[in-house]
Amino acid sequence: MATNAIDQTRRMLSLVTYLRERPGARVSDVARAFGISEDELIGDLDVLPMCGTSFRGGDLLDIDTDGDRIWWHNPDDVAEPLRLAADEATALLVAARAVATLPGLREGDRQALLRATAKLEAAAGEAAGASSRVSVTFESEGGVFADVDRAIAERRRLWLRYYSPARDELTEREVDPIRLFAVGHTYVEAWCRLSEARRTFRLDRVAEIRLLDAPADPPPVELRDLSEGLVQPAAEDPEVVIEVGPGGRWVAEYYPHDSAEEQPDGGLRITLRTPDPASLRRLALRLGRDGRILSPQALADSARQASRQALAAYGE
Repeated sequence: MATNAIDQTRRMLSLVTYLRERPGARVSDVARAFGISEDELIGDLDVLPMCGTSFRGGDLLDIDTDGDRIWWHNPDDVAEPLRLAADEATALLVAARAVATLPGLREGDRQALLRATAKLEAAAGEAAGASSRVSVTFESEGGVFADVDRAIAERRRLWLRYYSPARDELTEREVDPIRLFAVGHTYVEAWCRLSEARRTFRLDRVAEIRLLDAPADPPPVELRDLSEGLVQPAAEDPEVVIEVGPGGRWVAEYYPHDSAEEQPDGGLRITLRTPDPASLRRLALRLGRDGRILSPQALADSARQASRQALAAYGE
């Protein structure tokens, strides 16, 4: 089952209580108790040590694992009553008010957040007044994130207008969201009804988004391990050979590749695999005199034609 950001937060809060009562708990037992994989649990444990009872650090959760058992070395610190300085209360109130305005936030979560905010305002006294004079506005990606998060939670289909830089075009499509994740940028992995395949969409390239009444029903898919990065070519993907000069050696740093052979002029002959070879036409245009596509021949011809069209446009 796909997990959204709010569900993960709830799970991690429950995990704190669970681990406090079970020192030395086995990773396998905890994962089973929370209905998640051991890899997901380890991911939560990587985040928890960054959390604490203050914004200043020094009281962070000291939790670690040897891969078999989980150890919490300072559980008593969390039991101490929370003490917030004025600047901490102000920052927390500003953040809470901003999150409460996010479009797509589930109403039950919004009301719970507003109740917690009211209690914090009462306890903060004068600091609450100072925080009311500060506001935060989320960029458009924040609204898209909230809609996707809500769609995952309610298992609803999404309609997107999405910009594809590889084709330099906007497309409209319906997708069944599977999960949100971040690798440099924030993405939603979804089953695309237009292509009838699993696709990944970058949130800042979503021009328009709507929640649909149709239920999301993606086919069962195995979630990819993203620890090695977003782009992970498969062995069955088409092979592309690119030759670059010294000024194009950066391609080997940014694109996963099978081989990069040194050339006499200081350049490289790079062999890589991609599920969408046509997307490399833009790379050929960007390289200009610093590189060219050698194979497959159809892609090389297409890149040359795109170059001619670009030069003709400059001439006009």
